[in-house]
Amino acid sequence: MSSHPPTSSPSSTSEPAPSARHREAVDRFVAFWGDMASSWGINRTMAQVYALLYCAERPRTTDQIMERLQISRGSANMNLRALVDWDLAEKTAVPDSRKDHYVAEKDVWTVTARIIEKRERQEVRPVRERLQDVADHLVPEGEELDNRPEADQQLYDRLSQLVKLIDMFEHVTEALLPLVKTENEPLLRRLVQLAESLGESGEDDTHS
Repeated sequence: MSSHPPTSSPSSTSEPAPSARHREAVDRFVAFWGDMASSWGINRTMAQVYALLYCAERPRTTDQIMERLQISRGSANMNLRALVDWDLAEKTAVPDSRKDHYVAEKDVWTVTARIIEKRERQEVRPVRERLQDVADHLVPEGEELDNRPEADQQLYDRLSQLVKLIDMFEHVTEALLPLVKTENEPLLRRLVQLAESLGESGEDDTHS
């Protein structure tokens, strides 16, 4: 009896070649997702790398991503790090391989929530802080708003309304984002229906 362990046949370890239609569909999705990158607030290549990982049945190496998208190693590494930082992909180990492999977060609800959260931190929060700085500039340190000229008070009030609006948006976002998960889809649909009904009742009151 042989003492050597059995070896796997190539067919048991290699990934089946995709059909021509499958490959074309992936290419179309990757191109489309790249075109949509600006809407998500990310760069084109980052979106394409994510799209490729999203379509993949198995983890992908940096080399595989480079070859498929025809991008440099530096670009692949930079965008993979960005995806990991955004929690849209993660590095994973594959048996019998020393190379880093990557998989995408494939729950679209979770992906959407993470992108919204990231953009809120990068874009909305700084806007609120800048507006507050402008408003505070109207009231020198050590002075009271009531002692400022009327025009200063009015402008401060207008700017404060903008700050309050953005602050409310942040609170609503922070409250709802934890609910944006696949298992909560029925609840989210009910919340949307409630919001729509409130909007319709508000329109009726306006026209009455």
